[in-house]
Amino acid sequence: MRKRIIAGNWKMNKTFPDADDLLIEITEELLDMDLKGVEVIVCPPSVYLELATDAAENYPISVGAQNISDKSFGAYTGEISAPMLKSMNVDYCIIGHSERRQYFNESNEQLKQKVYQVLENDVVPIFCCGEMLDQREAGDHFKVIEKQLEESVFNLEDFDFEKLIIAYEPVWAIGTGVTATPAQAEEMHVYIRSLIEKKYNKDISEGTTILYGGSCNPFNASELFSIKDVDGGLIGGASLNAGDFLEIINQRIKKQ
Repeated sequence: MRKRIIAGNWKMNKTFPDADDLLIEITEELLDMDLKGVEVIVCPPSVYLELATDAAENYPISVGAQNISDKSFGAYTGEISAPMLKSMNVDYCIIGHSERRQYFNESNEQLKQKVYQVLENDVVPIFCCGEMLDQREAGDHFKVIEKQLEESVFNLEDFDFEKLIIAYEPVWAIGTGVTATPAQAEEMHVYIRSLIEKKYNKDISEGTTILYGGSCNPFNASELFSIKDVDGGLIGGASLNAGDFLEIINQRIKKQ
């Protein structure tokens, strides 16, 4: 059975005291919840990773980074390497988020190297793929997703691809308050799974966790998680509020 995951991407938000308070609010509530196999991941800014990994020693959370260098070490001022994440007991790393593609011009080839880096260091990649609004309106959304997967992760051997988490994030629905309809989300998740089956096999396709990452919130989570091929969510803005994030987790639990 594939993993059910709720991952919170804090992006560039929260001061240190605010991050500490948010972690405490989330983790203390999680102690009283029957997660029923749902894995909760928090992805704070890198300067707070140790704060999160310390909390993970005593609470039912996993920790993810928001980005990683495509190099393992060297004179790359300001970068963070996969071996550094491993040494801090970071479990996951988001790779290819639309904001990294859009604002930092990260290419599919560069993302492929980042995937290699994290896998070599026993960190699980949460690989993001998604289309812009103009690409969807032009009817190119399927081609865009296929190209992103083909050029960044479909080069992996079976045993490495099986470690991967995929997050589908329609870029036009990130931070806009607009959400893909359940039909749109289902259509794309089914399509991604079909691409995986074509490239690898049905067992790997059925075993791959695919998250939805476009303005999921407490009000639409139940409907989204009712879709068979939506295994959870990569949550942005709603993960910055403990009550909202916990409610999304609760909705995922109810759909087990």
